Amino acid sequence: MNVLRNRRRRGLDDESFALAVGAVAFVITAVVAAFVFWGRELPIDGRGSLGDFTAIAGAAAASIAFAVARMVPRRGERAGVAVARRERYRWFDLVALSLAHGAIALLGWIGIATIMEHSFIGATVYASPAVVITSAATALSAYLSVLSAVNLSPRQLSLVLAVFLVVGVTTAMLSSADPLWWQMNLSALGITHDISSLTFNLTLIVSGVIITTIARFGTATLPSGTTVQRRRRATIRVLFVLIGVLLACVGIFPVDRFFLIHNTVATGMAVAFAALVIGLPWLIPTMPRAFVVLGFVYVGVVVVLAVLFAAGIYNLTAVELVSSLLIFSWIILFLRNVQTNAQLEEVR
Repeated sequence: MNVLRNRRRRGLDDESFALAVGAVAFVITAVVAAFVFWGRELPIDGRGSLGDFTAIAGAAAASIAFAVARMVPRRGERAGVAVARRERYRWFDLVALSLAHGAIALLGWIGIATIMEHSFIGATVYASPAVVITSAATALSAYLSVLSAVNLSPRQLSLVLAVFLVVGVTTAMLSSADPLWWQMNLSALGITHDISSLTFNLTLIVSGVIITTIARFGTATLPSGTTVQRRRRATIRVLFVLIGVLLACVGIFPVDRFFLIHNTVATGMAVAFAALVIGLPWLIPTMPRAFVVLGFVYVGVVVVLAVLFAAGIYNLTAVELVSSLLIFSWIILFLRNVQTNAQLEEVR
């Protein structure tokens, strides 16, 4: 009963803190928006629009709220959360995750604004409702960011990565000036010289940063009692960092200007992923057998897709989309299995 009572109290404390931060964000945004929007009718999307202001305000609120929530001392946390919190003094991890949450808010509100613009063609928003809308959106961004920060764990990191990838890539597709980008390849989204290009490349860069951060947070619960275990954990971290750095380089070097570098780092990322999957039975002997087998199946599917592309059956976009889905879904499942595995070890 005491455990359940403590969990309930902790949950209420987290909710109260998140609501307080959201309320502060609402008030500050309302004051600023009132000055910016006064006497205007705002378009929903585009330059100087309600969508742009909301996206920027939401990104700033989400980043700041995450950083503040991570730096506030807390007691009685779950094992996975407590392990992640012990890493909070790594300033670059804090910066990376804060920026990731800000980018999720930025791209998410841009995507929503784009959808609304296509739903209400030619419509404008008066100043007073615009203030309420942007303030509420900013408060929601801060609120969700705080809840993510206070519950940070390998599973939470997997959710952050999944949400960010879906939001970023979908926003890039929605805002692309070239409706036939898919006839070339997925990287074509990064060469259109519009908001789609910026969104796509930013998604890849920040996703790479998240994965390098996962290299520390996501592997913190792995066994490290012996020299062999520490060496295995270090190997996993190196491979994750390599995947993250190469993914970020895919966004830093667009295919139209850096063709050779772009393709080299993209291929290198796939090779690093295959090495991680193949070496997993040795690196983490306690990992569930079903997950190990799933990884080998994923690698096999990627190889088959590459062969089908070489034979001219699939186009490159299809191969890249499916391969990316498999790689990132494996990383997300890895984080969840690592935490579950650690909890089972504690019980034993």
